[in-house]
Amino acid sequence: MKQIIFCVIVALSSVIAEYKYETKYFKVPLDHFGFQRNETFNIKYLVNDDNWDRGNGPIFFYTGNEGQIELFAKHTGFMWEIAAEFRAKIVFAEHRYYGSSMPFDKKSLDKEHIGYLSSAQALADYADLINFLQGNVVKPRYPVIAFGGSYGGMLAAYFRIKYPHVVIGAIAASAPVHMYPGMAPCGVFNRLVTSSFKTVDINCSKNIRQSWAVIRNYTKTPAGQEVLNKTLNLCSPVKNATDLDTLMEFLESMYSTLAMVNYPFASDFLTSLPAEPVRVVCQYLNETLTGEKLLKGIGKVVDIFTNYDKKNPCVNYKEGDDYGNLDAAGWDYQACTEMVMPMCSNGVNDMFEPQPWNFTAYAEECHKKYGVYPRPDMARLEYGGNRLQAASNIVFSNGLRDPWTGGGILDSLSDTVRAVVIVDAAHHLDLMPSNPSDPEPVKIARNIHKQHITRWINQFREQLMTTRKS
Repeated sequence: MKQIIFCVIVALSSVIAEYKYETKYFKVPLDHFGFQRNETFNIKYLVNDDNWDRGNGPIFFYTGNEGQIELFAKHTGFMWEIAAEFRAKIVFAEHRYYGSSMPFDKKSLDKEHIGYLSSAQALADYADLINFLQGNVVKPRYPVIAFGGSYGGMLAAYFRIKYPHVVIGAIAASAPVHMYPGMAPCGVFNRLVTSSFKTVDINCSKNIRQSWAVIRNYTKTPAGQEVLNKTLNLCSPVKNATDLDTLMEFLESMYSTLAMVNYPFASDFLTSLPAEPVRVVCQYLNETLTGEKLLKGIGKVVDIFTNYDKKNPCVNYKEGDDYGNLDAAGWDYQACTEMVMPMCSNGVNDMFEPQPWNFTAYAEECHKKYGVYPRPDMARLEYGGNRLQAASNIVFSNGLRDPWTGGGILDSLSDTVRAVVIVDAAHHLDLMPSNPSDPEPVKIARNIHKQHITRWINQFREQLMTTRKS
């Protein structure tokens, strides 16, 4: 396919280095799997080949997930840091329907146009792009390693499973491939979030558990609403039940995010936060609190989460899951179609209000929003869930601080589908830029990744030599 290129040199500052890349665009079909629609559009990808051995150096390929690709390029320092050692080209590909890779521009997320957003379509985009980078030859000369974190980690693994002739191996960090219906308890995520806070201080998780009723109580009178709005510094006052539900969902998402990005260093990955953010916020909830004192404690937690960089005059809780740096508006549609990951809480084994998993209600809400019904078994049947014994050359890494570990592969499935469990690590910390505060298990995990990458590249080159001789 003809490539449309628009180059911009960008420098991203990290803890240690600046990451420089060219921004390019590649034309892909709107629909890879049907023949009735012939439209095309451009997906964005970022490239750095400063260290690349153009003779036979590998391509390190990041399978972009739900958000603008620049954010993942900035925070996937592991790829950048090992590129010189492996003499690799670095490519970060943006997922269709995110960032600038919109097939219908501003109308892309409308009901009428969003139907071509799926993991399978995105993987086909990536396969086409790599075929282009290989020169559209029958026998590729460059070994390609897929990298990804979170949903991107799932995609990296799925890429290797579905296109083993395109990528020779995958580093799949914090990939919850076991989170589909019937595969993991619906309450495991919220229990692990709670554990992050409870481990710091049991009073912290207890206070959060008690806070839901306190917040609801404040909304019962106009005077209480005024206190709530002021204490939490809300941009929009809570005026009705809908506003209250939105606020509660925002707070739930806040605690989940704090647990996910509970890194040992300050980070602006999803939002600007201090080092050890769970420990920081728990200092305001480290004794038994009630009533207004508890509400003020929650207000301080909210302030850390929303305004650590002192750039936000108030809390825009109506942004919900979209709060922060990641523009992931399309994910809700994916969760309403193929990426069905049941979540529930009981208020006993976790610090949240009781919320049972109700697939019927969930499905009807999806139909109301998008005119579609979820297919709860689709991803498991498409990609295998955790029955991946027939796969090869995949490393699944999971940190025990990360609540998504509850849906991760924690035991090696074969000699070539390996699990790396990282003590004291949050969400795909092993892929982030190295930092003096990194715990030793993270450093060990990165070395294990390098060992696998070396073996995969050597296998590819041996096979290439054998093919040439024959």
